[in-house]
Amino acid sequence: MTHASRPLHIVHTESSCGWGGQEIRILEESRGLIARGHRVTIVAPEVSNIFKRASEWGVPAVALPLLKKRPGPLLALRRWLRANAGDIDVINTHSSTDSWLAALARVGLGLPIVRTRHISAPVTASRANRWLYAKAAAHVVTTGEQLRRELVDNLGVSEARSTSIPTGIDTTRFVPGDKLAARAALELDANAFWVGIVATLRSWKGHAYLLEALANINDPQLKLAIVGDGPQRDNLRAKVAELGLESRVHFAGEQKNVPTWLQAFDAFALPSYANEGVSQAVMQAMSAGLPIITTAVGSMRDIIIEGQTGILVTPKDSTALAQAVRQLREQPELAAQLGAGAHAFAIEHCGLPRMLDRMERVFLNAATTP
Repeated sequence: MTHASRPLHIVHTESSCGWGGQEIRILEESRGLIARGHRVTIVAPEVSNIFKRASEWGVPAVALPLLKKRPGPLLALRRWLRANAGDIDVINTHSSTDSWLAALARVGLGLPIVRTRHISAPVTASRANRWLYAKAAAHVVTTGEQLRRELVDNLGVSEARSTSIPTGIDTTRFVPGDKLAARAALELDANAFWVGIVATLRSWKGHAYLLEALANINDPQLKLAIVGDGPQRDNLRAKVAELGLESRVHFAGEQKNVPTWLQAFDAFALPSYANEGVSQAVMQAMSAGLPIITTAVGSMRDIIIEGQTGILVTPKDSTALAQAVRQLREQPELAAQLGAGAHAFAIEHCGLPRMLDRMERVFLNAATTP
């Protein structure tokens, strides 16, 4: 069913070849808007993960070499946009390279751009970036309010032409469940206290500090499950060996049955120290009713209210992390209270329909405003 006043054709450009929350949001949002009667096309490099996986999500994708800010990719995108301009309502750009290519390629074609900024890495306040965000884009979407404020304050992005729209999650899929049944299905120690992290294995996700925190707690029944894969895998395995944690750390790799893993955990930790907006993984864990330990990086304060939906710790502080983990381990009433608060917040504020409604309005306004 189409919620907007008319169906749109939305083109997403993505130059990133990685796989994480950003790419998942694009696909989840695309699938949701297709279900509402819109057309969506993803334009991305053939070697990118989002192009390779788009068909799994039922989203059409076109391969273009959007890997570098060079004349070749610019001309390729320009040719494609010009050939399809009469059939496109709005372009949604996501990473730096594709945002620059699209902003230049669409000149003279009358195609509005919505620029989505997913992460909290600072944007240099240069004249070029001011043009890209404040002039070339009809609207700027961020995944958290703090990210939006930084763009407004530093780049001159208009308040009226910017919106914070956190990523929505499927609260009917990420639900509390039978912990013992989940552990049996995953062959996890039924009697341990399991802290879990679900994240791509990148340095800034803070896995190393979580391992150090675990090593600071002398409790053989306190264990850590690391769900995800990525460039830090070998380094993290080496650190586990160095700290003597082989019996207490389980590397699960990338998993598709994430809800079952969350149902098996006692607590969820994501000690990121950079590049977060509002973490999808944290919202999923909240929806599953888990107490959360994380940092205030990016816009995490949008969802984590200290003492109500989770515990905030200082980034890169393994001592503070250990204290928070120990607190949840030793105070089951507190853990249950935080888990219930997190679940209630996620149900009210983090659902997928809310994100789709708001993105739909942004796209429609961009497509119909002169």
